[in-house]
Amino acid sequence: MNIINSAEYKDKVAGCWTGKNIGGTLGAPFEAKREMQNVSFYVQDLKGKPVPNDDLDLQLLWLFVAEKHGVYKLSERLLAEYWMQDIIGPWNEYAVCRANIRNGLYPPLSGSCNNDKWKNSNGAWIRSEIWACLFPGEPDTAAQFAYMDACVDHCGDGIYAEMFTAALEAAAFIVNDFRQLIDIGLCKIPQDSRIARSVKLACELYDRKSAFKDARNVIVKDNEDLGWFQAPANIGFMVLGLLYGEGDFGKSVCYAVNCGDDTDCTGATAGAILGIMQGKSGIPEKWSGPIGNSIQTIAIDSVDARQMPLSLDELTKRVIHLAASVQYENPELLRIGSEATHISREHSDRLLSKEFVERRLWSQSPYELTFDLPFGIVKVDYENGPEVTPGKEKKIKLTFVSPVINNKSVNLKWRLPEGWEVFPSPDISMNCIRYTEDSVEQIIIPGKFEEAYFYLPLEIRLSGRNNSVTLNVPFQKKGAVTNNFKGLSTLHEEWERHLARRSL
Repeated sequence: MNIINSAEYKDKVAGCWTGKNIGGTLGAPFEAKREMQNVSFYVQDLKGKPVPNDDLDLQLLWLFVAEKHGVYKLSERLLAEYWMQDIIGPWNEYAVCRANIRNGLYPPLSGSCNNDKWKNSNGAWIRSEIWACLFPGEPDTAAQFAYMDACVDHCGDGIYAEMFTAALEAAAFIVNDFRQLIDIGLCKIPQDSRIARSVKLACELYDRKSAFKDARNVIVKDNEDLGWFQAPANIGFMVLGLLYGEGDFGKSVCYAVNCGDDTDCTGATAGAILGIMQGKSGIPEKWSGPIGNSIQTIAIDSVDARQMPLSLDELTKRVIHLAASVQYENPELLRIGSEATHISREHSDRLLSKEFVERRLWSQSPYELTFDLPFGIVKVDYENGPEVTPGKEKKIKLTFVSPVINNKSVNLKWRLPEGWEVFPSPDISMNCIRYTEDSVEQIIIPGKFEEAYFYLPLEIRLSGRNNSVTLNVPFQKKGAVTNNFKGLSTLHEEWERHLARRSL
């Protein structure tokens, strides 16, 4: 039986969150600075508390949602609803995501649309630890939940970044060789992605014994076409920190931070990875002592936020409890128990397999909107997104998936307003065969509409039933939407308002 010892698991979970708090606190003062830094320790007067960091905040919310609904009941749409309710972070992709969801562009559209500047940025991979801790030693499953999470506010390399870190971190519970962990993370993402390119480049530079400063500058040069605050470069910085740190906790987080750019993210993830590998018991008191055990938040604020863990000890305890329930639901997972850790050769070999992620995740469309019905699933896949120009053709694909109903048909009918056309027909009949799906491609020619969004009714009727279900499928007028969000300069101002609200 494949098993991880429960005492070891607890130490690694505690180390994960402690390392996360340490790295985020170390890097916070240097966030958004493009030049290299020369930090060797905290520069703040911490007084026993870490700096608040959205890298940890959003994971507290996902923990709460998973506790309330169950891990295997989580979905992109459910995470999106809690995003709207609980996340107050006003910057970059967080704000774009909220604006999209507000207008009916649910995940993955919330991450892929109106988000060109930030869809490949850092907001997703910084929140991957929750999935690694819930699925220790199971990088495929961690990557699957990371995809679900990341597509809420990212696309492309922004998603692959979280899949990479989640898989690496999940494997770190049972693998203690960082180069092997990198290989595991890489096999879970497309090899032609910019994330894979940056990771491989970082490894090549280290292997060539390039000076750290030179290696960092090569990563910057290779990613200059993407701009700053983007995931490929910052994942590269994080990997550089861990490689050049060579297992030394303090050196590793400092190297990651000293690369500049999104320093709290690179330092926090490097700290979390080493925290998992070495356990809390392996983190020097020099680093853990000054930040204490508390959790300080900045990006979440609601009634639900009052139910978030207030300390690393409480967070660790609740994650372990939730992981136990996950194991009860899925007995095929690597077990957590009192016996000595034992991992079979078969399980170790499977860590480097790409079959599951390639088949299940890499081919998913970033422009497919899913509607769950009691008797099936309707998918609307827009060519290049839901943006349309009145009078011009728009290709879409309609798919019906039938997990329950068998040997019936389903009728899908567009309720077209004046001026709208659908070819070859607005009325479609599809087969319902259990565990299969049926698809049809269509061309929609929109009529004129005044608002930025138009919601086209799609009526669904199952054969043998008199009642129908009507879906409102969103279309966005080309050129009508811009997202004016606040940047990082407002972060401290928002934090002060956040504290003021909590003190009322």
